[in-house]
Formats: sequence, structure tokens, C-alpha cells
Amino acid sequence: MQKKDNGISRRSFIKAAGAAGVGSVLAPLAGRNRAQAATPLQAAENTGVPTRPFGRSGIQVPILSLGGMFDIPSNQTLLKQAIRWGVTYWDTAHVYSGGRSEEGIGQFFKSYPEDRDRIFLVTKSTARNGRGMSEDLATSLQRMNTDHIDLFFVHAVSSAAEMDSGMRAWAAEQKAAGKIRLFGFSTHSNMERCLLDAARLDWIDGIMTTYNFRLMHEEKMKQAVAACVDAGIGLTAMKTQGGGAVGTTSSQDLELAGRFVQKGFTDKQAKLKAVWENPQISAICSQMPTMSILMANIAAAVDRTSLTQNERQQLERYARETFSHYCAGCSQICENAVAVKLPVGDIMRYLMYARSYGDSQDARRRFAAIPDAIRQQLTRQDYTVAEARCPRQLPIARLMSEALRELA
Repeated sequence: MQKKDNGISRRSFIKAAGAAGVGSVLAPLAGRNRAQAATPLQAAENTGVPTRPFGRSGIQVPILSLGGMFDIPSNQTLLKQAIRWGVTYWDTAHVYSGGRSEEGIGQFFKSYPEDRDRIFLVTKSTARNGRGMSEDLATSLQRMNTDHIDLFFVHAVSSAAEMDSGMRAWAAEQKAAGKIRLFGFSTHSNMERCLLDAARLDWIDGIMTTYNFRLMHEEKMKQAVAACVDAGIGLTAMKTQGGGAVGTTSSQDLELAGRFVQKGFTDKQAKLKAVWENPQISAICSQMPTMSILMANIAAAVDRTSLTQNERQQLERYARETFSHYCAGCSQICENAVAVKLPVGDIMRYLMYARSYGDSQDARRRFAAIPDAIRQQLTRQDYTVAEARCPRQLPIARLMSEALRELA
């Protein structure tokens, strides 16, 4: 259940946060009477970021989650501030930054052990069997100086068939041992099918899924989200920016971006708010590697001004008219249309990390993990059928060539 309106003035947030440089991130925001209003940070310190129940668990989680794909060991102050402002849902993975993400969280808990119980801690394993998951879990617990994980995900699932009876038994065993509280999976590809199939399982507690203003209006995604909610599965949205910032190359782009600036939001904040307006989504996981981004996202989270119906329609129209700019993760379509098995969906995601997140280092590391023999096949394949079948009409051949050039 969300916390009550804190009487927040977005304009006063700019004044309060200007010394931190956040003025370059947030546009001036129309607020209430300054004498009567708290800043978003004051409100967040007093009552925290609004919360929602996480599925049938009933656990209240903040609607804004701190994504851990950044240099956490060097950003300990950011973690402390996140707690201070109520961002107490932290997401990481065994593989993030080669383990440094989890180690950074462990460094924090070693310094502030009293804060562990305030955190809803999530990590993930790429293993697909009990032995591998047990090894990853043991390492994660050690790295993070904790005796339990609040939500343990099997990472990057592309088919719910991967969640077999062995995983069910493993999850039950770890819960009984007190090492995990909840269990589920994350999915970047074929999300709708994964969600629909998971809703038929009675032992999945939570799912992190790609979900944004481009996908949320599609009928199949609506059905998938509703099915999970009916099944009591808690949902966390990721990749909420849907392919990066609104462009500036056309009058339509400028019109849309201008609407949000006039409203008092950046386009990035508007995209977050579009997702939050769906109460079926428990939280948004966002990469917030700098204090200014953390503050900007908190400002959007605690402000209760909704997008108008016209603004939501504008975003939906923009999503339809720029759909060819964004890979929607339906990788089974393109990958099944190529003669040689290639991880087209993964490569599209790595390009997004480099281009939209500005994280070329991580994108190159992930790309380098693809066997060289497969990488060399990228420009040798005929993608004609794949491009014809792609619902987004993406230029797959060109994107594969660009990936080889930019990420190799």
C-alpha cells in the first residue's frame, strides 16, 4: 500500500538539490506553496519512497529499486543515501561486475550491519541446476556478508520451461534452511510467454521483467502481467526507458519532450511515472550509479502528479511510431529464422547497454564472452527471413555488423 501524499514541491527539490548538480538532470518543476511544502528529499527522509506489496508475500517494497550494475565498492556513500531516502530494495547478481557488485554490498553491510534488516536484497544466478545455484548462493552470501537473500532469481530466463521440478525442490530446500525468503526469475526475452507460463506455477514468488512505455500497452503483455498478478506473483519492471531518451531529430520528438518539460518532468522521469501508474507493478529497478540520477528518480517517485490522459496517449503514440527503434525481446522469432544458432537477442541487449546506458565496458565484456566462432558468424549469415519476421522491422543484419564493430 502506498504511503500518503507528502505535499511535495518539485520546484523546491531543484533548489534543495542544486548544490549536488541535479539541476542539469531535472527541469524546473511547478510546485505547491513553498512555505507549506517539503522537498522530495525531506519527504523521502521522513516517510520513505512510496511502497507497494510484493505479490502474495505481502512484503512492502519501495516502488524504486536500486539496480546494482555499477561500481558499488566505490559508491558506498550512495548506498547510505539510498537508505536515508527510502530506496531499500537493492538488486544485484552473482555475475554483475565480475562479483564486485555483491562485494560492494558486502563492504557496506560490514560497515553498517544494522542496515541489513532494512534492505530487501535481491541477487541472481545464471546456473540452471541445483548444484550451480547452491554454489552461486553460497558465494553471494559470503560476498554480501549476509545469512539470507530476500529474493533469489534465476537470471535471464527465456522460457518458463527452465523452471523445472528440480528448481522447485531446490527453492523449497533453501527456504527451509532460511537462506532465501522468496524465489523467482528475471527475463529479458520472450517475456510475455515467460510470464504467462509462470502464472501457472504455484511456487514462483517474483519475476523481474523488461517492461516499459513501449511494451505496457501491447495486449499480450497486459494479459501476461494480469495473469501473474492473479497468481500472486510480485513484478519488478526493468529496462523502463524503452530504448533511451526521447529524440530531438523531429518535430514530434521535440513536441513530446517539450510537454514533459512543461509538466515539470524530464522524459526519463515521465517514462518511470508511466510504469508506476500501473498498480500491478510492485517496483521499478533502475540503474542509478550517480547521486544526481538517484535524486532525480526519487523526485519522480515521491511526486504524486500523474501524467494526464493526453500525455499517456502521447507516449503511447510515440511508442507506436518509433517502434522500429527498439528491440522488444521476442528473440525466438529472429533466432529461429537464422540458419546458424546465434544469440541475436543478447547482442541487441548488449548494444542497448552501450548505446542507451553508456556502459560500453560491460557491453564489451558480455560480448567477449560469446565464443569467437559464433561472433565471427555474425556478418556471414543471411538475415532476410529474420528481418521479414521481426515485428519491429529492425535492420538485424546492420545491427549485427555494428555490434561486431562497436563491441569487439
